[in-house]
Amino acid sequence: MAPVTGTAPDALPFALPAADVAAALACDPARGLNAAEVAARRARHGRNQLRAQKPQSALLLLAHQFRSIIIWLLAMAAGLSFAFGDIPEGLAILVVILFNGAIGFFTELRAVRSMEALLRIAEVRTLVRRDGRVRRIDARALVPGDIVILDAGDIVTADLRLLQASNLQSDESILTGESLPVSKSIDPVAPEAGIPDRHNMVFKGTAITRGAGEAIVVATGMTTEIGQISALTETAEAEISPLERRLDRLGHRLVWLTLALAALMIAAGVLRGHALIDMIRTGTALAVAAVPEGLPIVATLCLARGMWRMAAHNALITRLSSVETLGATTLILTDKTGTLTENKMAAVRYLFEGAEVRLAKNAAAPADDRFDLALRIGVLCNNAETGNPATGDSASGEPMEVALLHAAQAAAMTRAELEQDFPQVAEHAFDPEHKMMASVNRAADGDRGGFIYAIKGAPEAVIEACDTHLLPNGPAPLDGPARQEWAARQSAAAREGLRLLALAIKHAETPDEDPYQGLTLVGLVCFLDPLRADVPDAIRASLAAGVRVAMITGDHADTAATIARDAGLTLGDLTVIEGDDLRDFDPDTADFALRDRVLAADVFARVAPETKLTLVRLFQQAGHVVAMTGDGVNDAPALKKSDIGIAMGKRGTQVAREAADVVLKDDAFGTLIEAMWQGRVIFDNIRKFVVYLMSCNVSEVLVVGIAVGAGLPAPLLPLQILFLNLVTDVFPAFALGLGKGDRAIMSRPPRDPSEPIAGRPEWALIGVLSLLITGATLSGFALALYWLRLETGQAITVAFVTLALAQLWNVFNVRGGSGRQLVNDVTGNPYIWAALALCAGLVALALWLPSLSALLDLPDPGLPGLGLAAALSLVPLIAGQILLLFNLTPGHDREQGTQPSGRASLRGRDVERG
Repeated sequence: MAPVTGTAPDALPFALPAADVAAALACDPARGLNAAEVAARRARHGRNQLRAQKPQSALLLLAHQFRSIIIWLLAMAAGLSFAFGDIPEGLAILVVILFNGAIGFFTELRAVRSMEALLRIAEVRTLVRRDGRVRRIDARALVPGDIVILDAGDIVTADLRLLQASNLQSDESILTGESLPVSKSIDPVAPEAGIPDRHNMVFKGTAITRGAGEAIVVATGMTTEIGQISALTETAEAEISPLERRLDRLGHRLVWLTLALAALMIAAGVLRGHALIDMIRTGTALAVAAVPEGLPIVATLCLARGMWRMAAHNALITRLSSVETLGATTLILTDKTGTLTENKMAAVRYLFEGAEVRLAKNAAAPADDRFDLALRIGVLCNNAETGNPATGDSASGEPMEVALLHAAQAAAMTRAELEQDFPQVAEHAFDPEHKMMASVNRAADGDRGGFIYAIKGAPEAVIEACDTHLLPNGPAPLDGPARQEWAARQSAAAREGLRLLALAIKHAETPDEDPYQGLTLVGLVCFLDPLRADVPDAIRASLAAGVRVAMITGDHADTAATIARDAGLTLGDLTVIEGDDLRDFDPDTADFALRDRVLAADVFARVAPETKLTLVRLFQQAGHVVAMTGDGVNDAPALKKSDIGIAMGKRGTQVAREAADVVLKDDAFGTLIEAMWQGRVIFDNIRKFVVYLMSCNVSEVLVVGIAVGAGLPAPLLPLQILFLNLVTDVFPAFALGLGKGDRAIMSRPPRDPSEPIAGRPEWALIGVLSLLITGATLSGFALALYWLRLETGQAITVAFVTLALAQLWNVFNVRGGSGRQLVNDVTGNPYIWAALALCAGLVALALWLPSLSALLDLPDPGLPGLGLAAALSLVPLIAGQILLLFNLTPGHDREQGTQPSGRASLRGRDVERG
């Protein structure tokens, strides 16, 4: 936070007395600012609002679709076609480029506009004192020096220094990750105090949960703590997705492969005496053959469908490539409060002398008089309301008090009945000095004494005020050993991450005695922000998939560790690192021992937003694909920096949702696992259709190259190749991309983050399949020329049909190696059969529709030629199935999950090398 205007640079508002802050801001708290001063300060400081991210323009989204080097390679091929007068080829390629761009553009535009609608929030109004009058104004009109009136339930709309505070508490979980409300006072704190320790401040975006007060505005808009975190989010550089890197790398390989093949063919032809211009035309044909025109279209359609599937399962994706990135995830860094937990308190244990009661959902209440008394005290000494879900009324009040009411309701104890039996006659509000609250109620018939004093508060304060403690058979003196025993139990519960309140009681004849003397200790209540019900199963599924989950939270280490154990965050011993140990940590300069210790940690507690950003960078440097989940403002910079940022749609803050790649509309951690499964299926499908497309394209290159190199006429013309690439290749490839996959994929470890789409096993498989198709096609061409004695044009038709059909049947050769011959992931895909029927029909049209056959230059080869082509087209299919039957095809180890799980420290390695 910037220093207060008009004070020394080190005079921070939380370190100054309240009167000095008001003087520095030239404001009389009793009257507030006048209209002229408000106008002058607004002109100087601007409106009290965060700098929203500009909506993504349609033009930028459209430009994003044409960044792929494959698209530029296609554009180069179109340019060459136009240069040589091959107008139909050039136009056809341009249609491919535009079609691909349109699909990606409209899909991402839909997602972006959905996000913008999600980010719209209602106007917030604030109660202020100006010119001696209290009025409610638009919070965006606040200026430094304004006097704000606070009450329970208010949303804080600027950073405020408290001037008055009566039992004031605020929920600061969106800033600090601390799930418990913070008690406030007006006393100065040390200049070096962090946000959680600035007890005389309340911050923009937080909520007042209890009490009342007055405060002076010391920061607005981007100068608030939330504003500074928002600015940090803007400076966090978003990562390029793994899929974009892989497709870019594949595209670069194809560029060099295409140029090398074209140059080699041109040189070989010239050496054999062919004219240079003819060889350049042949080189262009090779370039067209080498470029998988369908790859961008199929990849975009596959990702778009995955995006729509995830949206149907409550995961809103903002960028197409993020769909696949989820499947590549090796590590989930998750926030605790509100993501793993429900962000509300629940009473989980009652501690009594010599006994304890553990509460469980749907469990019957134990028969214990002290437990009944403890529940009664928790209801009588209480100002919260549980609300009514049936009417849409939510709970209100201090979370621990709400939890006490819920515990009583579970035991069939209602406030209405208790207030009827024990009507309240006086209340002593929570006193920060005594750290207790008391309710005085008239005793029921049969109770000794005319009045009951029900007390709750901080354990150390309540125990200090008690003379006796309650045993099963009645009160007993609370002597030294007993006090030590209670202190030990209190410490043990705190080490488990539990929050504690002490409950006490006393009986008196009058209602005006000192409420905090002569008390009897009844017991302690232990509270915990409970796990969300879906979290343990989701984390088990994540670990089964080989994906680590680590927690990053601003909460205390003990609390975080308890939640981590209950969630099953790790299968071994839990490792916890606190934020103080990481304050000066730099991944680039830290020694290997410290880096490895941090990389192996399961929980990071009391962590600042800047440290979250550092941790994301560390894990990315170590080779992980990092998914970061969160909902608070303090999570936003790390959400943007991570490979896949995941925000909560219901309770997530605007800043967090703007920074994320994925928004979980139902806030369910299990939805993330569903999205990861979908992402893995999509990558497997992408790999299948890349192998399919590349084996078809390489076979076209080999067919042309080998024939020309052997002195034969070119067996395929450029427009014929383009027809095959756009028609007979795209639809089967797209059908492969629509495969639904199976759950078995989530029992395998994640693939190595450096693994390319097409690695050595895939290229080996591409080589085997392309050689089979090439051999069948060249055999058909040669047999048509020298056995059937067909003309060159008719022989080209035989080669065209052989190649087209062989490529169609080739789709059955890219099935998963673990599938059966007749029933597998390809034969069980209905889209495959529809694509084959469509493509076979299109090939028939190319042969027998006069205008199309004339355009493609495909004269009728007669029944012998067509029979030869049909028979030879089956050879690659039969050979491929034999290889699959005996497990002789490369790449099957991919399906056995042999990639590293990501748990190890991959020291010094980039996320993407392949």
